[in-house]
Amino acid sequence: MRLPLATLAAFAPAKVNLFLHVGGPDAEGYHPIASLMVFADVGDQIAIQPNDAPAFETCGPFGAAIPVDGDNLVVRAARAFHVKLAGPVPPYRLILDKRLPIAAGLGGGSSDAGAALKLLRDALAPELSDDDLEPLAASLGADGAACLRATALMAEGRGEILSSAPKLPDLNAVLVNPGAPSPTGAVYRAYDAAVHPDGAERPFLPADLESAEELAAWLAVATRNDLEAPAVALEPRIGEVLDVLREEPESLLVRMSGSGATCFALCAGDIEAETLAERLQAIRPDWWVRRCRLS
Repeated sequence: MRLPLATLAAFAPAKVNLFLHVGGPDAEGYHPIASLMVFADVGDQIAIQPNDAPAFETCGPFGAAIPVDGDNLVVRAARAFHVKLAGPVPPYRLILDKRLPIAAGLGGGSSDAGAALKLLRDALAPELSDDDLEPLAASLGADGAACLRATALMAEGRGEILSSAPKLPDLNAVLVNPGAPSPTGAVYRAYDAAVHPDGAERPFLPADLESAEELAAWLAVATRNDLEAPAVALEPRIGEVLDVLREEPESLLVRMSGSGATCFALCAGDIEAETLAERLQAIRPDWWVRRCRLS
């Protein structure tokens, strides 16, 4: 078994929770959820290339902030893939170009792991399908299976019960992170002090949402992110981002993604999103701001 001589690369898109309903912890400490997830056209990059010995490296604006040992989900994904193959694996180098902020509510680690699994499959075992990879991705975390699929979907249970999303319109958005990490565990512990009475209840999902305005109106009335308030209480800079975005005329809906700290504003179109992103970059150059499309 030999790796191709050319380097192969894969994109690991940012995940955005349009809503996130969370129940109280079960007997094993896990929280049930109901979430509509979409994926952005911004994210990280993973590459694989032949090497004399196994290696994992990071680069990019946030590469120095992440571990390169067994705590990294890319490394764990590679180990799980090797067990799946149950045979000799040629040496290779994995390179993670980390462009998404850390502990940002964008599923970056899970998306990196999903992209790595697909990359390893393409390089070493092209006969495997995404269905073969999904149990491996799911074993790596609650967002693992969803981030392997990397397309709009509903996630329920502990994140492992996946179903089709309603038909969504073209979505233009602006992602904003204040440069403050928002550790998932701490946010969930804070949430446990005041669990939403509706918990992980799934809202009524319209079959077809024809415009960004219609989607934003439905999200505002029928859904929420239960982790937003505890995350803001722990990190006030998230609240500052939300307040600024909600004052901008281009924002149809403003919400935090996942457990934070990244927030998003849905916009009516590409021009509105570009205008908003450029204004925010000018007035808050210390923030990470990206215009994107969601699907």
